[in-house]
Amino acid sequence: MADSLARRNVRLNRLRQRLKEKRESLADQFDFKLFMIFHFKEKKPAAIYEVDEVTTVMTNNYEEYIMSEAKDDAFSVMSSRELLDKDIVQLHASKWHSLRKDVLGVTSDVDFFLWPRMDIGRIECIMFSRWKGELEPYRPLQAHFHFNRDDYEHQVTSQNGQYSKDSLIFNNPEQTLFLFVDRFSIQTKSKAETIFKLSSFCVYLPQDMLLSWQPESIDEVLKKYQGI
Repeated sequence: MADSLARRNVRLNRLRQRLKEKRESLADQFDFKLFMIFHFKEKKPAAIYEVDEVTTVMTNNYEEYIMSEAKDDAFSVMSSRELLDKDIVQLHASKWHSLRKDVLGVTSDVDFFLWPRMDIGRIECIMFSRWKGELEPYRPLQAHFHFNRDDYEHQVTSQNGQYSKDSLIFNNPEQTLFLFVDRFSIQTKSKAETIFKLSSFCVYLPQDMLLSWQPESIDEVLKKYQGI
């Protein structure tokens, strides 16, 4: 056990030196798997989607975009600056597939009807990783990404009726999960309706969390959500 820990520390020290020399991020050294889970209020199974391609971006490399969104009131200038002052990695998702057995493996753009609907209780993301190029199993990171219905519904209703932008960003209070949402206006027989649909999302976490794993496998974790 001691030898294993010593080898791990030597490896990490070499990695840190290589990253410093190449100006790379720690996130570039991992493969990721990301799942989004929609929990419903009613007694029905959660809807689980697996992201097909996870794109990593360091927050400090995204500074111009973040600050421009802050100026457009997507989120506050203060909170944006707090993100930039941290060594944070973003993991973006724009394509996914459902884990429902009848549509298993069918990849599509992220597209999920968020509002108006009353059955969603909360949204959750879980993330797994392994060292790039290795065949060891993916392990879950000790990071939690939750977005309660009340939190995103408050942001939806504050935007409803305002027509300055059709593409919006909603974030959970912890600023770890960001939803990129498209707004549409549709005409029904009686009135015009505004709907909000998820088009992509990303999670934020400090780079040092990339080395904090839990011992479970992907299947073991997913079984908790699938009721198996």
